Amino acid sequence: MDSDWDHAHTTAPADNQAPRGLAESDADWRRRLEQTPNGHLLRDNAMLRSLASGAPVHLLHLTRSLDAVRSSGQLLASTGCLVGAVYGSPLTPEPGSALRPHNLGSHLLASRDTLDSRRGSIPLVIEIVPDRPAPAVGLDYLRLGPVHLRAYEAQRHVLTPAEHERVVRSVTDRVHVAGPFLDTLLYNAGGRPSADRPFVDALAAAVPVLPYLGYLYFETVAEYLMLHSSSAATKECAARGEMNNHLYKDLAFSAVNGMDTLFDLGRFHPGHGRLLDLLGRIEPTLAPGAAAYVRRRVSHTFAAACLAHDQDTTTVRFRRAGRGELAAVPPGLLGQLLFREVRILERYPQLYHVFEQAKAMEAWAYWNARGVVTPFNDACGPKGEVGLNPAAPGARVTVWTAETCERGLLHPLEQIDAAPAPRLVPWLVAPLRDRTEEQRWNNRSTVPS
Repeated sequence: MDSDWDHAHTTAPADNQAPRGLAESDADWRRRLEQTPNGHLLRDNAMLRSLASGAPVHLLHLTRSLDAVRSSGQLLASTGCLVGAVYGSPLTPEPGSALRPHNLGSHLLASRDTLDSRRGSIPLVIEIVPDRPAPAVGLDYLRLGPVHLRAYEAQRHVLTPAEHERVVRSVTDRVHVAGPFLDTLLYNAGGRPSADRPFVDALAAAVPVLPYLGYLYFETVAEYLMLHSSSAATKECAARGEMNNHLYKDLAFSAVNGMDTLFDLGRFHPGHGRLLDLLGRIEPTLAPGAAAYVRRRVSHTFAAACLAHDQDTTTVRFRRAGRGELAAVPPGLLGQLLFREVRILERYPQLYHVFEQAKAMEAWAYWNARGVVTPFNDACGPKGEVGLNPAAPGARVTVWTAETCERGLLHPLEQIDAAPAPRLVPWLVAPLRDRTEEQRWNNRSTVPS
């Protein structure tokens, strides 16, 4: 079990678990990324220093359930990129009692009046006093496929035979349809490059069939923007030791209609021309190099995240897999696909805790065994998404309501009698669910290779 969680945590030796045949290792990529204009922030930024210092850590957390927090005395964890943590972003103490939000936090606060998903939310300040210093530990949710797979195999008994059959049939049909493009990803990862523009267009066409690819695509472009940007705003963030989160937020909301209601990266699939247009509006000088970066980075990340360590990038071929051959799908990819397929079942709101609580409990056990109190999202670098491990045994946690001043600083107001609890929030997305993913799949066309 721990090897699967090691695979998902960026502080573990990932190259020891990488498939064979990769043209470039994770270490090769890390060296390349650190040589970009903002690459120094990958190894040394304000958030990482704070998390590893052993000093109190302050996080901004937005809640739309303040009354429930007050009445229950519990601060619950959420799923998503941090599996089962209380989601937040860093706050830096200023003179007096004020706290300066990370630029991600500033975006979250500013968007409360414009995004349906955050409207009416209340800012909370969470102070975490760890019992000892510990290394900052990142989690890459794109590599959670083996964890998702194990959860599905352990909990599939709660599905009816018809539901299980539907899930399996849909997953294998999706792989069958997208197989030629998935082989293109492996050709690239193994050192047999394809042309940049057709690759991006084929990737865009494949996302509605395999929405997991939309997450890979988006995180890659977000990484490209944050590491290569030379704008004045990015330089200002870097001077504070922060990656510029506004870049990829602008990208997401410009690229996909409805992101303000339901933030779903499985809908991110701009073709080549649209991608260059989006980047041209954000920072024009970055558009020319984007396609080549996307081709190389998405291909490597897909192979490294989705194939098992005993598989060979140069010999695995998806187009050989026939319909219904679940065993032919590499475990990392299979887990990601099963995870997303279960989420579009009609009964998923009732099954949510069955599948997600089991994964969260594994995450808490893993973090506690390693003294991790504040894991952070490291899918495309330590950009500013930090979680509180709600099961951390030694940390002291204090929670306040807060308000912002005209300078954009947060000021704690009222201490709340609440503590983090190792439980997940209810399935809040249920009222927002639509059938867009299912419709995209049902209306699919052939995916180009």
